[in-house]
Amino acid sequence: MSDQRITDSGIVVEPVYGPSERPVLNPPGEYPYTRGIHPGMYRSRVWTMRQYAGFGSAAETNARFRYLLEAGQTGLSVAFDLPTQMGYDSDHPLAEAEVGRVGVAIDSLADMELLLDGIPLNEVSTSMTINSTAAILLLLYELVAAKQGVSGEHLSGTTQNDILKEYIARGTYIYPPKPSMRIATDLFSYCQDRLPQWNTISISGYHMREAGCTAVQEVAFTLADAIAYVEAAIEAGLEVDDFGPRLSFFFACHMNFFEEVAKFRAARRLWAGIMKGRFGASNERSMMLRFHTQTGGATLTAQQPENNIVRTALEALSAVLGGTQSLHTNAYDEALALPSQRSAMIALRTQQVIAFESSVVDSADPLGGSYFIEALTDGIEAEARAYIERIDELGGAVEAIESGYMKREIEDSAYRIARELESRRRTVVGVNKFQSGDEEAVELLEMKEEWLGAQKARLAEVRSGRDEDAVAKALRELEDAARGRDNLLYPMRDALAAYATLGEVSDRLREVFGEYRPPASL
Repeated sequence: MSDQRITDSGIVVEPVYGPSERPVLNPPGEYPYTRGIHPGMYRSRVWTMRQYAGFGSAAETNARFRYLLEAGQTGLSVAFDLPTQMGYDSDHPLAEAEVGRVGVAIDSLADMELLLDGIPLNEVSTSMTINSTAAILLLLYELVAAKQGVSGEHLSGTTQNDILKEYIARGTYIYPPKPSMRIATDLFSYCQDRLPQWNTISISGYHMREAGCTAVQEVAFTLADAIAYVEAAIEAGLEVDDFGPRLSFFFACHMNFFEEVAKFRAARRLWAGIMKGRFGASNERSMMLRFHTQTGGATLTAQQPENNIVRTALEALSAVLGGTQSLHTNAYDEALALPSQRSAMIALRTQQVIAFESSVVDSADPLGGSYFIEALTDGIEAEARAYIERIDELGGAVEAIESGYMKREIEDSAYRIARELESRRRTVVGVNKFQSGDEEAVELLEMKEEWLGAQKARLAEVRSGRDEDAVAKALRELEDAARGRDNLLYPMRDALAAYATLGEVSDRLREVFGEYRPPASL
């Protein structure tokens, strides 16, 4: 019987590794940044602890933000509900069952004011996981900051703004790919002028990984999407070194510990070469792959949920050893419900124990030079590059998405993993091995039905108290810009400042761009 071991990406793991004929690695902080983007990494500053939070009303989420900040969280990360992600107001017929369910409901500037009440936006970095409506949420954030007296040049944070992966793996798209790419690159240009410290995009492999792709596919498809964004921005007239330093990335971290560490190192090296070689970037910051990591949601189990605390700790440790810039640790009850206050605190404390008790922060790249890690890094880089070359042959990421290529690759990988679980070739403790029938019930976050009524009432109050002529004028100007070539964010900002709703702005763009319908597949 063969004792062959392979990683989740299919890379063969040898019984032992030794010296190889490979070039000497540059130290951390030097091109191609395999060992990290800063010379000292966490010796000078630990990663940003950015716990993802959002549920129900803006007021409830504001209370959770304050709780986490008081507990030592160092950055905000906002989860929005599905209607907000899809461009529907909370009183839309399609929204009702989803308002406040998987994130916070934001219908207008009034909600954003409540969400950020009492939070000093010139001191806190904020990440917003939002894509189709990313421009709207960023502008609402900027408008609240202005009410606080904080100018755009003092705001720092990230909008995910990665629409391409929505067509591949997640599905919260509104418009077809080409107008969606226009909105994304208009946001690049707007931030260059008004919010220079803002990360204009977080190009995400996380959702593709959660959908079932391998570590290699996650790197390849994420960087292929990134290439498409860079090409679109250059085509829109931007210089690569003007927007390149503000690009950021978002990866998952799953359970194959050493492969995950190597994945991050390979991604950094590949991206540095792409930006320098393909696009001629000369600014070092344009070549640095800066990324946020979230531990795996798909690796959490509803069975024996306390085991998820251990899973999350291991995944978080591999992200740190891989050199992440910020980190979210999932709560142990997330396979069952949104995190409770207690489980969110345990998740944050997991990061703090790693940062302040484990001493893994004392060396910039503690696993660098490991025969095993370097072999895995080389293997992931080579296989990811082959995928990128295949996508180039198809015409690039947009064409590969429209043809269904990436989606098929992910589905094939997800099917293989499912078969391995069913056959027990892959072990998940408490699920297909080591089950027990005496598990204690876990106390879960309770969703309050009155949130929906209160949300609708606030929305009605906003509509009744605003200047309807100003809203109508601003929405007409937005439509004119959409039919032309002007940057969409300026008229959009005027509409939102007049308390036009997220749904009204999205609907006006729907009238011009239409809605995307994916091709049928077997």
